[in-house]
Amino acid sequence: MFTGIVTHTGRIIAIEARGGGRDLLVEPPFDPTTLAIGASVAHDGVCLTVVAREERCYRVHAVAETLARTTLGSWTPGRRVNLERALRVGDELGGHLVFGHVDAVGTITALEPVGEMWRLQVRIPPALAPLVAVKGSIAVDGVSLTVTEADDDRFAVALIPHTRSVTTLGERRVGDPVNIEVDMLARYVARQLACRGR
Repeated sequence: MFTGIVTHTGRIIAIEARGGGRDLLVEPPFDPTTLAIGASVAHDGVCLTVVAREERCYRVHAVAETLARTTLGSWTPGRRVNLERALRVGDELGGHLVFGHVDAVGTITALEPVGEMWRLQVRIPPALAPLVAVKGSIAVDGVSLTVTEADDDRFAVALIPHTRSVTTLGERRVGDPVNIEVDMLARYVARQLACRGR
């Protein structure tokens, strides 16, 4: 479980095919020995398990399903990624509850300055649209954001300068794919309504 408050950005050092998936060697800006083997870390919003540690890096494994359903399948060495360690009981919940289970890959369709802010618009699969609401929460590449606009196949959020400077969203451009996770509350409400309608 995470909050969508990115604490660090790391770098993908190496990627190796293994067992139908891929091993990723990640260099964080903190001491990787502080991560337990088996710890969960969100990488651009994708929850991955630490399987090994090295002097300056740690290793995670992504299965084929993760590669197919997230942006991770297109990652290459050198890519910077948003990192968030798992939430601990008693930690401040500054964003919203995020599972690290990506719902879909969206595409950035607009990125434009509005005063000191930036308006980021993302196209999503229409099936996801009912789960996105104005003033609701959404995670984009693991960053907890508030929805400012919602349509049948896209939504928009506002990025403050701090978010652009401390996450990889400041590097994104129109046309880039991003990992999207909708608010879990919306997901459960939609499921309950669907079951009642049967």
